[in-house]
Amino acid sequence: MKPILVAMALAATLGGAQAQDYPTRTITIVVSTAAGGGNDIMARVIGERMSRTLGQQIVVENRPGAGGTTATRQIAQATPDGYTLGLGNTGTLAQGPAFYANAGYDPRKDFAPIGLIANAPVVIVVHPSVPAKSIQELIALAKQEPGKLTYGSGGAGTPNHLTGVMFDNAAGTSMVHVPFRGSGPAVAALVGNHVSLMYAGMPSVMGNIKNNILRPIAMTSLKRSPELPEVPTVAEAGMPGFEAAQRYGLIAPAGTPPAVVAKLSAALREALNSADVKARIAAEGAEPLPSTPEEYAKDIASEFAKWTKVVEQAGIKAK
Repeated sequence: MKPILVAMALAATLGGAQAQDYPTRTITIVVSTAAGGGNDIMARVIGERMSRTLGQQIVVENRPGAGGTTATRQIAQATPDGYTLGLGNTGTLAQGPAFYANAGYDPRKDFAPIGLIANAPVVIVVHPSVPAKSIQELIALAKQEPGKLTYGSGGAGTPNHLTGVMFDNAAGTSMVHVPFRGSGPAVAALVGNHVSLMYAGMPSVMGNIKNNILRPIAMTSLKRSPELPEVPTVAEAGMPGFEAAQRYGLIAPAGTPPAVVAKLSAALREALNSADVKARIAAEGAEPLPSTPEEYAKDIASEFAKWTKVVEQAGIKAK
């Protein structure tokens, strides 16, 4: 047998053996935002269930900063052995690298996608002190007093920020962006009336909406959310085609053995098909979205292309 074929056979044998033994110790899921936001919620929901399936504890580690790109870069540079995973999202795998000239990683090449977790519509929520109760009223208010309305985000280049950029571009408004260290702190600032509104992933604000602490005025998805059926979409409100959603997924560093990725992907899909996880994700306003690693890779590439175009059109790429 030729040397290269021997090497390939040996690698396949070792990879299979590694997957058979894996995992033998604690697995860490790195979340690139502060505790309390949608990313943190998704990581803890699936981590808890997957730990039972895999027979090892899964811990969540929050590393906020730089719109999530710092932690995501660290995930890309981690040892590809299946023990350091990342909670991927639209912000870190599409919007952040589209926004920053040098995020330090290529979302299409530097990760081994494990699978999608859920799709969460973005909801435009305002503090009750803001008089606008519809998109039309919000736009009118923003144009009446340019620069007065502020919107919070989990940082520059995050979904909360770039969805606001897309909205301003489409509506012809100019609202002031106020970045925080994660969506959790941004939601807290909105609740405290330190910012006027937020383009928020539903998991991070559903509790406040249900308790009438924040008022939803529109969904940025193309269809209404089953959890908030009375809230119209931005497209319905007169901006056809407007769409922004937050997708969550699980990633590993590139080079993680395919057999380990397959084992993690199977555990993730099992978790997403369980009744308790489905219920917990739905309660947060999101929809379980199980996929294969290959399907998640295609989604990452598509979202990256979309948000690169938004950033280029707005001329806001950060150096």
